[in-house]
Amino acid sequence: MTAPLGHLPTPAHWRREPAGLAPGRALETFEAERPGELARHRAELDDLGYTIVPDLIEPDVLEALLDETRWLERTVASAPSNNRFEGDATTRTYNLLAHGEIWERIPVEPVVLHLIEHVLGRGCLISSLASISLAPGETAQVIHADDQVMPVAKPHHPFVCNSMWALTDFTAENGATNVVPGSHRRPNPDYRADPEDLLAEAIPAEMTAGSVLVWEGATWHGGGANATDDEIRVGLAMNYCAGFIRQQENQMLGLGPDRIAAFSPLLRQLCGLGMYRGLTGNIDKHAPAALLYGDDPEVQLWDSEPL
Repeated sequence: MTAPLGHLPTPAHWRREPAGLAPGRALETFEAERPGELARHRAELDDLGYTIVPDLIEPDVLEALLDETRWLERTVASAPSNNRFEGDATTRTYNLLAHGEIWERIPVEPVVLHLIEHVLGRGCLISSLASISLAPGETAQVIHADDQVMPVAKPHHPFVCNSMWALTDFTAENGATNVVPGSHRRPNPDYRADPEDLLAEAIPAEMTAGSVLVWEGATWHGGGANATDDEIRVGLAMNYCAGFIRQQENQMLGLGPDRIAAFSPLLRQLCGLGMYRGLTGNIDKHAPAALLYGDDPEVQLWDSEPL
């Protein structure tokens, strides 16, 4: 009988972030450089169910992320899943935090995380982090909502908020994500219906490389068709969920203890090693990150909000 591992081991191909990359842009810097833009993005999330933050990723970081994505696809031999939802010509590589240091930048990017928390509130979690390379010949993905797997009638409080980082240009021709504005206030789409009927309502979320699309989990959307001859549309799907929702990827068992120990306290919180509102996820009334890694203690709910 095979002995249980407890955690998945850190893969042998894990490697450090390339030296000398520009640090991420602080939220205060973004607001000073682009006054009023954060408020506009928050309003678009509320009104349309999605927003696009242009030119957010620094050029050297963008290049490094694209190089790492392509290297990792070769290293782990990623291949299309060949199902209707994930596509016949789309390569996805999952659980990126386990594969290299550079991916640790993505969940904690201040501008994106600010917009995610606008939707989900504080205490949100990493649900999944994957790269998606959509090749020529791919057909349009079925229009869906990311939270429709949850058996809860709509409208409801947001459970999910996701983002797509454009590592290459996203165009209508190469498969930019199709979105249906305002659909986050509607019931779930029937993704088994004729896809053309649903696509007729959608518009392509076109954006230049280095931009980020953020959408509320109830918003109808789907990857577009790639009608080009030679353009592979590459993006990072950085998905979050509210702190009271189970994550798509099991962060705590899918990452080796050595990796989690090297994370920042904020990233450990986002992986689920804190407590949601001082209660959910606790160990004997304490946050796991405080017990295991010496992070700042959290106040238990009944002490912070006595009845």
